[in-house]
Amino acid sequence: MKDWIKAARLRTLPLSLSGIIMGAFIAKWRLYGEGKIWDWRIFALALVVTLLYQILSNYANDYGDGIKGTDAKRATEAEARAVASGKITAKQMRNAVILFSVLSFIATVALLYVAFIPNYMNEFYIFIGLGILSILAAIGYTVGKKPYGYMGLGDIFVFIFFGLVSVCGSYFLFTKSFSWDMLLPGTAIGMMSMAVLNLNNMRDIESDKLSGKNSFALRIGFKNAMIYEMILLQLPLILILLFLGVNGFFQTQNYKVFIVMILMIPLMKIRRKIMTVKNPRELDPFLKQVGIMTFMIAALTAAGLNLFG
Repeated sequence: MKDWIKAARLRTLPLSLSGIIMGAFIAKWRLYGEGKIWDWRIFALALVVTLLYQILSNYANDYGDGIKGTDAKRATEAEARAVASGKITAKQMRNAVILFSVLSFIATVALLYVAFIPNYMNEFYIFIGLGILSILAAIGYTVGKKPYGYMGLGDIFVFIFFGLVSVCGSYFLFTKSFSWDMLLPGTAIGMMSMAVLNLNNMRDIESDKLSGKNSFALRIGFKNAMIYEMILLQLPLILILLFLGVNGFFQTQNYKVFIVMILMIPLMKIRRKIMTVKNPRELDPFLKQVGIMTFMIAALTAAGLNLFG
Protein backbone atom coordinates (compact mmCIF):
# COMPACT_ATOMS: atom_id res chain seq x y z
CA MET A 1 0.00 0.00 0.00
CA LYS A 2 2.89 2.35 0.77
CA ASP A 3 4.25 1.87 -2.76
CA TRP A 4 0.82 2.58 -4.30
CA ILE A 5 0.43 5.76 -2.24
CA LYS A 6 3.90 6.91 -3.25
CA ALA A 7 3.15 6.13 -6.91
CA ALA A 8 -0.03 8.25 -6.64
CA ARG A 9 2.28 11.23 -5.92
CA LEU A 10 -0.19 13.04 -3.72
CA ARG A 11 2.14 16.03 -3.54
CA THR A 12 0.77 16.96 -6.98
CA LEU A 13 -2.78 17.20 -5.61
CA PRO A 14 -2.69 20.91 -4.59
CA LEU A 15 -1.82 21.78 -8.19
CA SER A 16 -4.72 19.78 -9.63
CA LEU A 17 -7.18 21.22 -7.09
CA SER A 18 -6.22 24.82 -7.92
CA GLY A 19 -8.36 25.08 -11.05
CA ILE A 20 -11.43 23.62 -9.34
CA ILE A 21 -11.09 26.00 -6.39
CA MET A 22 -10.60 29.00 -8.67
CA GLY A 23 -13.59 28.26 -10.91
CA ALA A 24 -15.93 27.07 -8.15
CA PHE A 25 -15.42 30.00 -5.80
CA ILE A 26 -15.54 32.66 -8.49
CA ALA A 27 -18.88 31.07 -9.37
CA LYS A 28 -19.90 31.22 -5.70
CA TRP A 29 -19.07 34.94 -5.54
CA ARG A 30 -21.12 35.68 -8.66
CA LEU A 31 -24.08 33.50 -7.72
CA TYR A 32 -24.33 35.01 -4.25
CA GLY A 33 -24.18 38.46 -5.80
CA GLU A 34 -27.18 37.53 -7.93
CA GLY A 35 -29.03 35.99 -5.00
CA LYS A 36 -28.66 32.46 -6.34
CA ILE A 37 -27.67 29.21 -4.63
CA TRP A 38 -24.19 27.65 -4.83
CA ASP A 39 -24.49 23.86 -4.73
CA TRP A 40 -21.88 22.39 -2.37
CA ARG A 41 -22.58 18.88 -3.77
CA ILE A 42 -21.12 19.91 -7.11
CA PHE A 43 -17.98 21.14 -5.39
CA ALA A 44 -17.58 17.96 -3.32
CA LEU A 45 -18.00 15.72 -6.37
CA ALA A 46 -15.65 17.92 -8.40
CA LEU A 47 -12.97 17.39 -5.76
CA VAL A 48 -13.46 13.61 -5.96
CA VAL A 49 -13.25 13.68 -9.77
CA THR A 50 -10.09 15.80 -9.64
CA LEU A 51 -8.46 13.44 -7.14
CA LEU A 52 -9.24 10.43 -9.34
CA TYR A 53 -8.00 12.17 -12.51
CA GLN A 54 -4.75 13.12 -10.79
CA ILE A 55 -4.08 9.62 -9.47
CA LEU A 56 -4.98 8.18 -12.88
CA SER A 57 -2.54 10.57 -14.56
CA ASN A 58 0.28 9.72 -12.17
CA TYR A 59 -0.27 5.97 -12.45
CA ALA A 60 -0.43 6.23 -16.26
CA ASN A 61 2.79 8.28 -16.34
CA ASP A 62 4.50 5.75 -14.07
CA TYR A 63 3.36 2.91 -16.31
CA GLY A 64 4.19 4.63 -19.61
CA ASP A 65 7.63 5.85 -18.59
CA GLY A 66 8.33 2.53 -16.87
CA ILE A 67 7.69 0.30 -19.86
CA LYS A 68 9.56 2.69 -22.19
CA GLY A 69 12.64 2.66 -19.94
CA THR A 70 12.52 6.40 -19.32
CA ASP A 71 12.45 6.16 -15.53
CA ALA A 72 15.31 3.66 -15.48
CA LYS A 73 17.65 6.42 -16.61
CA ARG A 74 16.71 8.81 -13.83
CA ALA A 75 19.50 9.27 -11.38
CA THR A 76 18.02 10.22 -8.02
CA GLU A 77 15.78 8.49 -5.51
CA ALA A 78 13.33 11.43 -5.69
CA GLU A 79 12.78 10.69 -9.38
CA ALA A 80 12.41 6.92 -9.00
CA ARG A 81 9.05 5.49 -10.02
CA ALA A 82 7.27 2.31 -8.97
CA VAL A 83 7.34 0.33 -12.24
CA ALA A 84 10.93 1.22 -13.10
CA SER A 85 12.13 0.28 -9.62
CA GLY A 86 10.20 -3.02 -9.67
CA LYS A 87 8.12 -2.19 -6.59
CA ILE A 88 4.97 -2.55 -8.71
CA THR A 89 4.85 -4.67 -11.86
CA ALA A 90 3.86 -3.20 -15.21
CA LYS A 91 0.81 -5.49 -15.30
CA GLN A 92 -0.33 -4.34 -11.85
CA MET A 93 0.08 -0.70 -12.84
CA ARG A 94 -1.77 -1.23 -16.11
CA ASN A 95 -4.66 -2.76 -14.18
CA ALA A 96 -4.60 0.23 -11.81
CA VAL A 97 -4.80 2.59 -14.81
CA ILE A 98 -7.84 0.69 -16.11
CA LEU A 99 -9.47 0.70 -12.67
CA PHE A 100 -8.98 4.43 -12.14
CA SER A 101 -10.17 5.17 -15.67
CA VAL A 102 -13.45 3.42 -14.83
CA LEU A 103 -13.70 5.10 -11.42
CA SER A 104 -12.96 8.50 -12.98
CA PHE A 105 -15.69 8.03 -15.56
CA ILE A 106 -18.25 6.91 -12.97
CA ALA A 107 -17.42 9.90 -10.73
CA THR A 108 -17.63 12.24 -13.73
CA VAL A 109 -21.10 10.95 -14.63
CA ALA A 110 -22.22 11.39 -11.00
CA LEU A 111 -20.90 14.97 -10.95
CA LEU A 112 -22.57 15.88 -14.23
CA TYR A 113 -25.83 14.23 -13.18
CA VAL A 114 -26.01 16.46 -10.10
CA ALA A 115 -24.96 19.55 -12.06
CA PHE A 116 -27.11 19.20 -15.20
CA ILE A 117 -29.94 16.68 -14.88
CA PRO A 118 -32.80 17.15 -15.74
CA ASN A 119 -32.77 20.69 -17.14
CA TYR A 120 -29.47 20.84 -19.06
CA MET A 121 -29.29 17.68 -21.16
CA ASN A 122 -27.19 19.18 -23.98
CA GLU A 123 -24.62 20.42 -21.48
CA PHE A 124 -24.62 17.01 -19.81
CA TYR A 125 -23.60 15.25 -23.04
CA ILE A 126 -21.01 17.91 -23.92
CA PHE A 127 -19.34 17.57 -20.53
CA ILE A 128 -19.44 13.76 -20.79
CA GLY A 129 -17.32 14.24 -23.90
CA LEU A 130 -14.96 16.56 -22.04
CA GLY A 131 -14.67 14.00 -19.26
CA ILE A 132 -13.71 11.27 -21.72
CA LEU A 133 -11.16 13.58 -23.33
CA SER A 134 -9.70 14.35 -19.89
CA ILE A 135 -9.31 10.64 -19.14
CA LEU A 136 -7.67 10.02 -22.52
CA ALA A 137 -5.37 13.02 -21.99
CA ALA A 138 -4.33 11.71 -18.57
CA ILE A 139 -3.39 8.36 -20.09
CA GLY A 140 -1.97 9.58 -23.41
CA TYR A 141 0.82 11.69 -21.92
CA THR A 142 3.19 8.71 -21.75
CA VAL A 143 1.11 5.69 -22.85
CA GLY A 144 0.69 4.50 -26.42
CA LYS A 145 2.74 4.41 -29.61
CA LYS A 146 2.86 8.19 -29.91
CA PRO A 147 2.42 9.69 -26.43
CA TYR A 148 2.15 13.45 -26.69
CA GLY A 149 4.49 13.97 -23.74
CA TYR A 150 7.28 12.44 -25.83
CA MET A 151 6.60 14.87 -28.68
CA GLY A 152 6.92 18.07 -26.65
CA LEU A 153 3.16 18.69 -26.51
CA GLY A 154 2.68 18.19 -22.78
CA ASP A 155 2.70 21.92 -22.06
CA ILE A 156 -0.22 22.56 -24.40
CA PHE A 157 -2.34 19.77 -22.91
CA VAL A 158 -1.53 20.86 -19.34
CA PHE A 159 -2.54 24.42 -20.19
CA ILE A 160 -5.84 23.28 -21.70
CA PHE A 161 -6.89 20.70 -19.08
CA PHE A 162 -5.32 22.04 -15.86
CA GLY A 163 -6.08 25.63 -16.80
CA LEU A 164 -8.94 26.41 -19.15
CA VAL A 165 -11.02 23.23 -18.76
CA SER A 166 -10.52 23.05 -14.99
CA VAL A 167 -11.29 26.71 -14.22
CA CYS A 168 -13.85 27.55 -16.89
CA GLY A 169 -15.42 24.10 -16.75
CA SER A 170 -15.91 24.13 -12.98
CA TYR A 171 -17.32 27.66 -13.22
CA PHE A 172 -19.84 26.45 -15.82
CA LEU A 173 -20.94 23.54 -13.62
CA PHE A 174 -22.30 26.04 -11.10
CA THR A 175 -23.47 28.94 -13.26
CA LYS A 176 -24.51 27.06 -16.43
CA SER A 177 -22.97 29.95 -18.35
CA PHE A 178 -19.62 31.00 -19.81
CA SER A 179 -18.06 34.38 -19.12
CA TRP A 180 -15.14 35.58 -21.26
CA ASP A 181 -13.31 37.09 -18.31
CA MET A 182 -12.91 33.56 -16.88
CA LEU A 183 -10.21 33.03 -19.50
CA LEU A 184 -7.96 35.27 -17.38
CA PRO A 185 -7.87 33.12 -14.21
CA GLY A 186 -8.02 30.01 -16.42
CA THR A 187 -4.90 31.14 -18.25
CA ALA A 188 -3.21 32.06 -14.96
CA ILE A 189 -3.70 28.59 -13.47
CA GLY A 190 -2.79 27.01 -16.81
CA MET A 191 0.51 28.90 -16.94
CA MET A 192 1.38 27.98 -13.36
CA SER A 193 0.67 24.33 -14.20
CA MET A 194 2.91 24.64 -17.25
CA ALA A 195 5.60 26.09 -15.00
CA VAL A 196 5.49 22.96 -12.82
CA LEU A 197 5.67 20.67 -15.85
CA ASN A 198 8.53 22.69 -17.33
CA LEU A 199 10.48 22.47 -14.07
CA ASN A 200 9.95 18.71 -14.10
CA ASN A 201 11.17 18.49 -17.70
CA MET A 202 14.14 20.75 -17.01
CA ARG A 203 15.13 18.53 -14.07
CA ASP A 204 14.93 15.42 -16.25
CA ILE A 205 16.45 16.96 -19.36
CA GLU A 206 19.54 14.74 -19.41
CA SER A 207 17.73 11.46 -18.74
CA ASP A 208 14.97 12.38 -21.22
CA LYS A 209 17.62 12.98 -23.87
CA LEU A 210 19.00 9.47 -23.31
CA SER A 211 15.57 7.84 -23.44
CA GLY A 212 14.23 9.77 -26.44
CA LYS A 213 11.56 11.71 -24.54
CA ASN A 214 11.52 14.97 -26.49
CA SER A 215 9.91 17.26 -23.95
CA PHE A 216 9.49 20.93 -24.80
CA ALA A 217 12.32 21.80 -22.41
CA LEU A 218 14.63 19.39 -24.24
CA ARG A 219 13.59 20.76 -27.62
CA ILE A 220 14.42 24.37 -26.76
CA GLY A 221 17.39 23.67 -24.48
CA PHE A 222 17.98 24.30 -20.78
CA LYS A 223 18.82 28.00 -21.14
CA ASN A 224 15.73 28.84 -23.17
CA ALA A 225 13.61 26.64 -20.90
CA MET A 226 14.78 28.79 -17.98
CA ILE A 227 13.64 31.96 -19.78
CA TYR A 228 10.34 30.24 -20.57
CA GLU A 229 9.98 29.34 -16.89
CA MET A 230 10.47 32.94 -15.79
CA ILE A 231 7.75 34.10 -18.20
CA LEU A 232 5.35 31.43 -16.96
CA LEU A 233 5.91 32.48 -13.33
CA GLN A 234 5.72 36.21 -14.08
CA LEU A 235 2.38 36.50 -15.90
CA PRO A 236 -0.24 34.68 -13.75
CA LEU A 237 -0.56 37.36 -11.04
CA ILE A 238 -0.79 40.02 -13.76
CA LEU A 239 -3.68 38.07 -15.30
CA ILE A 240 -5.43 37.84 -11.92
CA LEU A 241 -4.93 41.59 -11.48
CA LEU A 242 -6.56 42.15 -14.88
CA PHE A 243 -9.46 39.87 -13.91
CA LEU A 244 -10.10 41.86 -10.74
CA GLY A 245 -9.75 45.08 -12.71
CA VAL A 246 -12.31 44.19 -15.38
CA ASN A 247 -14.72 43.30 -12.58
CA GLY A 248 -14.59 46.86 -11.30
CA PHE A 249 -12.52 46.60 -8.12
CA PHE A 250 -10.19 49.45 -9.07
CA GLN A 251 -13.18 51.77 -9.42
CA THR A 252 -14.67 50.73 -6.09
CA GLN A 253 -11.25 50.99 -4.39
CA ASN A 254 -12.04 47.76 -2.56
CA TYR A 255 -8.38 46.84 -2.19
CA LYS A 256 -8.91 43.97 0.26
CA VAL A 257 -9.99 41.90 -2.73
CA PHE A 258 -6.41 42.15 -4.02
CA ILE A 259 -5.05 40.07 -1.12
CA VAL A 260 -3.71 37.55 -3.64
CA MET A 261 -1.07 40.11 -4.64
CA ILE A 262 0.89 39.39 -1.45
CA LEU A 263 2.16 36.34 -3.34
CA MET A 264 4.28 38.61 -5.52
CA ILE A 265 7.05 38.50 -2.93
CA PRO A 266 7.38 34.71 -2.45
CA LEU A 267 7.00 34.17 -6.20
CA MET A 268 9.78 36.68 -6.82
CA LYS A 269 12.03 34.81 -4.38
CA ILE A 270 11.26 31.48 -6.04
CA ARG A 271 12.06 32.91 -9.48
CA ARG A 272 15.39 34.26 -8.27
CA LYS A 273 16.37 30.96 -6.70
CA ILE A 274 15.40 29.00 -9.82
CA MET A 275 17.52 31.32 -11.96
CA THR A 276 20.63 30.53 -9.92
CA VAL A 277 20.35 26.77 -10.52
CA LYS A 278 23.06 25.35 -12.77
CA ASN A 279 22.55 21.63 -12.20
CA PRO A 280 19.09 20.49 -13.46
CA ARG A 281 18.85 17.96 -10.60
CA GLU A 282 18.67 20.84 -8.11
CA LEU A 283 15.29 21.92 -9.49
CA ASP A 284 13.34 19.12 -7.78
CA PRO A 285 12.43 21.07 -4.57
CA PHE A 286 10.91 23.87 -6.64
CA LEU A 287 8.25 21.54 -8.09
CA LYS A 288 6.46 21.43 -4.76
CA GLN A 289 6.98 25.15 -4.11
CA VAL A 290 5.48 26.24 -7.44
CA GLY A 291 2.63 23.77 -6.98
CA ILE A 292 1.82 25.30 -3.58
CA MET A 293 2.04 28.81 -5.08
CA THR A 294 -0.51 27.76 -7.72
CA PHE A 295 -2.85 26.54 -5.00
CA MET A 296 -2.33 29.77 -3.02
CA ILE A 297 -3.14 31.93 -6.04
CA ALA A 298 -6.46 30.11 -6.42
CA ALA A 299 -7.22 30.08 -2.68
CA LEU A 300 -6.42 33.78 -2.08
CA THR A 301 -8.26 34.92 -5.21
CA ALA A 302 -11.30 32.94 -4.01
CA ALA A 303 -10.96 34.26 -0.46
CA GLY A 304 -10.59 37.86 -1.58
CA LEU A 305 -13.73 37.74 -3.72
CA ASN A 306 -15.93 35.83 -1.27
CA LEU A 307 -14.84 37.61 1.91
CA PHE A 308 -14.39 41.15 0.64
CA GLY A 309 -16.02 41.29 -2.82
